[in-house]
Amino acid sequence: MGVLEYDLLIAGGGPAGLTAGLYAARARLRALLIENMAPGGQTASTFRVENYPGFPDGISGLDLAQAMERQAKRFGLEIINAEVQQLASRGHLWEMNQEGKKFIAKAVIVATGVKPVKLGIPGEEKLKGRGVSYCATCDGPFFRGQDIGVIGGGDSAVDEALYLTRFARLVYLIHRRNSLRAEKILQERAFQNEKIKILWNTVVCKVLGETGVEELELKNLETQEKQTLKVSGVFFYVGLKPNTEFLRGVVSMDEQGYVITDENMATSAPGIFAAGDVRQKVLRQVATAVGDGATAAFAVERYVDSLRR
Repeated sequence: MGVLEYDLLIAGGGPAGLTAGLYAARARLRALLIENMAPGGQTASTFRVENYPGFPDGISGLDLAQAMERQAKRFGLEIINAEVQQLASRGHLWEMNQEGKKFIAKAVIVATGVKPVKLGIPGEEKLKGRGVSYCATCDGPFFRGQDIGVIGGGDSAVDEALYLTRFARLVYLIHRRNSLRAEKILQERAFQNEKIKILWNTVVCKVLGETGVEELELKNLETQEKQTLKVSGVFFYVGLKPNTEFLRGVVSMDEQGYVITDENMATSAPGIFAAGDVRQKVLRQVATAVGDGATAAFAVERYVDSLRR
């Protein structure tokens, strides 16, 4: 098994990981970024980012992610496509094993982000990829002229519901409460869009269909009445779960699995830092991920220097 040694391993290639890689490369640290999909994370699948400074007209998530990747690579960041499955301590070093290769580094930045939470209701798993989706940008065009459902009431749900009106005849926004949690500007747009119908105080109990989504079984939480709603697809935006399974027993995490850090992005384990959505914090946005990544890389530079003394 080959052993590859680095100053820094970065797990995850979203905005936090790419920013950390950019700063590390400019600091002339030997850094490797490991990403199991295309660089950009969830940002790459976001139709439009409107609240990242410097783009007054907004920018597509994919374009922003690709620009970040190009910038980091220009300064020498090495990026490989692989999945981080295990992280182990080797004295004052950290080790990752991947497909016959062993990566060893003085420091690690965990920027593995989050993934959509599944409701676990009947029909959800069976019809995944056949009308059940977690990515409007990926699958929205398949539903031109059709009626679809979006489950959730936060920023992602409302933003993607608005995007889906580009294709669908009608979008049912299904929310278990009587008010949305999304930022006000998104709420205003949803209320003004004639192609969005909001079903308040409602939950989805089942996704029905044989070879594809045909109906949703709904329950009104106020009246307890059940009804079926004919749709051709349903998009789930009911929450996020951090990608931290490989960190169990390595660093301190909260009950949801988010990594606990200090203001310098340092975790409970010496040499391991965390940045972006994977970290316990109040706001998960591209802007905060970028700040986390820059801070983490700067902290790593000082940490690595301390090991050389």
